Amino acid sequence: MTNPSYIFLAGASRGVGREIAHCLRQQQLKVKALLRSEATRADLEAMQIEVVLGDALRVSDVENAMLSEGITAVVSTIGGLPKDGDRADYLGNKNLIDAAVKAGVQKFILISSIGSGDSAQALPPQALATLGSVLAEKEKAEQHLINSGLIYTIIRPGGLKSEPATNNGILTEDPRVAGTIHRADVAQLVCRCLNSEKANNKILSAVDRQMMYGQPDFVAFDVS
Repeated sequence: MTNPSYIFLAGASRGVGREIAHCLRQQQLKVKALLRSEATRADLEAMQIEVVLGDALRVSDVENAMLSEGITAVVSTIGGLPKDGDRADYLGNKNLIDAAVKAGVQKFILISSIGSGDSAQALPPQALATLGSVLAEKEKAEQHLINSGLIYTIIRPGGLKSEPATNNGILTEDPRVAGTIHRADVAQLVCRCLNSEKANNKILSAVDRQMMYGQPDFVAFDVS
């Protein structure tokens, strides 16, 4: 993916999405970010990121943002908070995926969560009971992406922390693995997957090798 025209980033206003924005710009990649409000617009524009206002839950907003010019890859970290009402975890990502198909996007990276799909086995029952409805929406988004025909990478982070990168973040195809990871380390892994053919059409869990639950015997995924 040399000299892409744009990386389209949904979810750049906070959390992992903001860290990914920093990572992409450090690589001198051109980024277009979809924002629901003006709140973080100035911060992103100061990073020389093109901002387009719109709601991922509205198909017209997403298509207007994505079909206007060449976008080679999409990275989505969007998901709702409990207070948000309609969650974007499935519907918002579905709209992004459908627009990406129309736009002829080369690759779609979806940030999901450990506990989705076959990685439900990695979480204790009480966590699954608490997060069940959210994880079900995330799993629907994963399946929609898999069925879309797009080249995809699905990354399922463990518990997220907002602290500086440890550089101990790892990926694995083993759905039994769980743990925590800093958002900045997730961003580093996402940026590496963006340029890795090895990561194409893979579902990967992301944890910090120093912050894993238990001592599972697993194989780390080489994304280089």
